Amino acid sequence: MMKKMTLWLVLAVGMVLLLSACGEKSQEDVMKKMENKMNDMSGYKAKAKMSMKTGQEDQTYSIDIWHKKKDFYRVSLDSDQDKKSNQIILKNNDGVYVLTPSLNKSFKFQTEWPDNSSQPYLFQSLVKDIKKDKDATFKATDKHYVFQTKTNYQSNNNLPFQEIYIDKKTYTPVMVKVLDKDKKSLVEVKFQNFDLDPSFKKKDFVLKDIMTSAVAELPVSKNQDNETDSLTVFFPEFTAGAELAEKQEINLADGKRVIMSYTGEKGFTLIQEKKASQETMSYPKQVDGELVNLGKSIGALSDKSLEWTENGTNYILASEQLTKEELIQVAESVAGKEVK
Repeated sequence: MMKKMTLWLVLAVGMVLLLSACGEKSQEDVMKKMENKMNDMSGYKAKAKMSMKTGQEDQTYSIDIWHKKKDFYRVSLDSDQDKKSNQIILKNNDGVYVLTPSLNKSFKFQTEWPDNSSQPYLFQSLVKDIKKDKDATFKATDKHYVFQTKTNYQSNNNLPFQEIYIDKKTYTPVMVKVLDKDKKSLVEVKFQNFDLDPSFKKKDFVLKDIMTSAVAELPVSKNQDNETDSLTVFFPEFTAGAELAEKQEINLADGKRVIMSYTGEKGFTLIQEKKASQETMSYPKQVDGELVNLGKSIGALSDKSLEWTENGTNYILASEQLTKEELIQVAESVAGKEVK
C-alpha cells in the first residue's frame, strides 16, 4: 500500500511539474526576460514601418533605429509621401539633435529625450512604460505576449494608451499600437527586423558625418522647375476659435515668406517661408524645449512656439495664449487646404 501511495505521489508531482513547464509565462516572467535582454545587449539596430493618423492626412514612415549602449541613439525617419523629407533624431555625448538634411538644418534640444516621454519605436522606452504602469494588462497569443499600458506623452493627452506586442521567442517588440481615449489605434509601429548584435563605427553618431552623408544621398533637386520651388501657402483647419485677420506676403532675395495673423481669445501667428537655396549649416539652432512628432515632421516645441519643416518649407507657429497641446493641434492641421 505504501509503495502504491509513493508511486502516486511521484506521478502527481511529475504531472504538476510538467504542466508548470508547459504553461504560459506570467507577466512578471516576461518582464524579467525583457529587462535581462535589454541589460545584456550592447545595442541594437532595427527597421520599422510607422503609420500615423494623428493629423489631417495619414502619414507613413520607414524608420531605422540605432542604439548603442549606454546613451547613443540615431533614429532616421523617411516619409513615404515625400522622399526629401528625411529627418534624423540623434543623441550623443554632445546633446539631442533633429537633423533635416534636405534643408541642411539642425536643431539642438535642451531635453531629456528619450526618457521624458513615450517612444513607440524604442525598445527601452516600451520596457519602461510597461514597468511603470502598475495597472498594465497582459495576455498571451500563439506568437506574442501583449501588454496594454498607459503612455507618457507630456504635450499630447489624446494618446493615453498603447498595446505592445512582444515576440515569444526573442522577447523583442514586434508591433506597437498607440491608442486614443476610445482605444482606437492612431499610431502603429511594425518592426521588420531586430538585430541584437550590431556593429557600429565611431562616426555613426557624429553630427557632422551624419549630415554630410545624408545630404549626399538626397534625390537630385529640380531647381529649374519654378513650380516645384515656389511656396504653396496653407492654413490650419484647427484654429482654437481664432480667425484669420491679416495675411502678409514678403518677397525674399531667393524665396518668399508669408505671415498670417489670427485673432481671438487664443490668437496666434503662423509664418511660412521657402527659399530656393539653403544656407550651409554652420552650427545647430538651440531650442529650449522638446521635440514632438507632428505626423508629417518632427517639430521643435517650446512654451510659446512650435517650429517644423515640411516639403522644403519652414513653419513657425507662435502664440502667447495657446497651450502646448493646442500648438500641436494647430500645427497638425496645417496644410489642410491651400489659401487662394
